[in-house]
Amino acid sequence: MKTAARIAFAGALALLVSACASQIDAGVATGKDVPGFWWGLWHGFIFPWSWIGSLFRPDVAVYAVPNTGGWYDFGFFVGITMLGGGSFFGSKSGGN
Repeated sequence: MKTAARIAFAGALALLVSACASQIDAGVATGKDVPGFWWGLWHGFIFPWSWIGSLFRPDVAVYAVPNTGGWYDFGFFVGITMLGGGSFFGSKSGGN
């Protein structure tokens, strides 16, 4: 029963924290020059280097604002997970 309680607590905590997440309307835009899926994918791939650069230079950002919203976010997520190996590396067992 302790395991089920911990899972329920973690789920409730995740819902509580995610309820605070929002994107300002000024961050979502339309137009041909606004970053979309492909730019999100590229920004996901270069995230580690962008993050390091952002520590030293204030004009370097890891995330483009404004962007197209969901499609940019999806590309960013795919870019980060592909670079990090996704769930492939996490599924390997430790020598069993």
